[in-house]
Amino acid sequence: MIMTTTYKHEPFTDFSNEENRRAFEAALNQVEASLGQDYPLIIGGERISTEEKLVSVNPANKEEIIGTVSKANQALADQAMDAALEAFESWRKWDPAARAEILFRAAAKVRRRKHEFSALLVKEAGKPWKEADADTAEAIDFMEYYARQMLELKDGKPVNSREGEVNRYIYTPTGVSVVIPPWNFACAIMVGTTVAPLVTGNTVLLKPAESTPVIAAKFVEVLEEAGVPKGVVNFVPGDPIEVGEYLVDHPKTALITFTGSRAVGTRIYQRASVVHEGQTHLKRVIIEMGGKDTMVVDREADLDLAAEAIVTSAFGFSGQKCSAGSRAVIHEDVYDEVLEKVVRLTKDLTVGDPRSHQNYMGPVINQKAFDKITGYIDIGKEEGRLVIGGEADDSKGYFIQPTIFADVDPKARIMQEEIFGPVVAFCKAKNFDEAIEIANNTEYGLTGAVISNNAEHIERAKRDFHVGNLYFNRNCTGAIVGYHPFGGFKMSGTDSKAGGPDYLILHMQAKTISQML
Repeated sequence: MIMTTTYKHEPFTDFSNEENRRAFEAALNQVEASLGQDYPLIIGGERISTEEKLVSVNPANKEEIIGTVSKANQALADQAMDAALEAFESWRKWDPAARAEILFRAAAKVRRRKHEFSALLVKEAGKPWKEADADTAEAIDFMEYYARQMLELKDGKPVNSREGEVNRYIYTPTGVSVVIPPWNFACAIMVGTTVAPLVTGNTVLLKPAESTPVIAAKFVEVLEEAGVPKGVVNFVPGDPIEVGEYLVDHPKTALITFTGSRAVGTRIYQRASVVHEGQTHLKRVIIEMGGKDTMVVDREADLDLAAEAIVTSAFGFSGQKCSAGSRAVIHEDVYDEVLEKVVRLTKDLTVGDPRSHQNYMGPVINQKAFDKITGYIDIGKEEGRLVIGGEADDSKGYFIQPTIFADVDPKARIMQEEIFGPVVAFCKAKNFDEAIEIANNTEYGLTGAVISNNAEHIERAKRDFHVGNLYFNRNCTGAIVGYHPFGGFKMSGTDSKAGGPDYLILHMQAKTISQML
C-alpha cells in the first residue's frame, strides 16, 4: 500500500530556491502549451461531447481561453444518475482498504504533477504561485488523510456485547453524492469533496464550478488512471439551475456537498429537505457558506505580528477565501499604530498577472465578482474612511487594489456582509470584551483570530469567540488538513469540519448488528 506510517501534510514549495522557480516556470510553459483544449462529460466512463460549452478564461487576461468543457443538460444528468446508481451496487461492496488504495495512488499521481496542477490554478483561477502551490498541496492532503481515516473506520467502532450476544457497530455507504465545489479552492476543495464520498463507498456526480471546470476535468482523469471504476465518478458540468438544482431535487440523490455563497447554500439546504415522489430517504447535506471573519488585536499584543497577520488574512488570494480576515477590530489604545503598520505593509503589495512570481495579488475571478467588490468599495467610501486602495481595472483582467477602510461602525454593511475581495474594514473597541462582542455580531461564524499576550484574555476568547476555527497570534486563514479541521458555526454552514476525524462519518450510515450465539 502506498502510504507512510503516519500522516503528515504535503510540504509547501520554497520558491526562494531558484531550482524550484525554474521547475514552476517549466510547468507554466507546459500548461500554456496545452490551453484551449475541449473536455467532454464523463458519464459511466463514456466521454460525451455536447454543443453547449462552458468556456474557462484566464481572469488575468480575459482574451486567453483555458479550455472549453461540455455542458450537461437534465437528460444527461439523469443518465449520470443511472450510471452512478448502477456503479454503487458494486462499489459499496469493495473492501474499504482497496478504495483507500485508489486515493493513495491518486495522491501519488498528483504529487508527481504538483507543479502542473498549480500552474493550471495560476492560469484558470488567477492564483499567485504560493497560493496555487498550497491549493494543490491541500488536495494531496485530503486524499492522504481521508484514505487513512477510512482505514481506521472500515471495521466500525467497538460497542458492548452481552452474554450470548455479539454486537457490532459498522459504517455503510449512503448512495449517490452530488458534489458542487467552489472556484476559489478549485483543486483542494474540489478534490476533498469528491474523494470523501468516494472512499466511503458512495458514487459521485461532480458538478464543478463554472469558472474553473478544467482543473476538475484533469482530476477526474487522474482518478480514472488510479483505478476508479466506470460510473463511480461522473463529471457533469452544467448550469446551476438546470443541472445543479435538478440534481439537488432528484429523488435518488442521497448526499449533497456544497461550498459557496450563503444565498445558494441556504437554497440548497431548503430544497434538499423536500421529499419528492419516489424518494425513500432523507437527504444528507454538507454545506459551507463562507464568513465575515475578524482579526481582534488586544492592547497587550505584538503589533508587528498583528499587522502582518491582518495583511495576510485580508489580501491573500485577493481576499477570495471564506476564511479571509475582512474585519479588523483593534483596541483603541493601539488602533492608530496598528492601522499605520498595516497600511505600510499594504503599500508594498504588488498586484498583477500571477504568472509572474513577483506579484503578491492576482485578479479576482470574473466580472461578476469584480462588479460586486467594486460596488462594496463604493459603499465603504460612504461608511468609512478610505485609507489605501479603492482602485480597480478590468480592461484586461479583473484587478482590484488592496483596500482598507478605517473608522467603520461595527454594524456597517462592509463590516457585516461578505465581500469576498481584497477589502478590510477597521473599527475600534474600547476594551477586550467589546472587541469579542463586535467579533460575534455577524451572522457568520467561520474563522477568527486574536492577537494578544494577555493569557486571561486568550482563555476568555477560547470560550466566547463563537467561530468554528479560532487562531491565536497568527492569521485566520490557511487551515491544514488533519491539523486544523475546517468548518464554521451559524450561517457559515453545517460545521462539517473538512479535513478532520469526523468528516468521513458524515458520508456514511451507522449500522448496528446484533447476533445471538
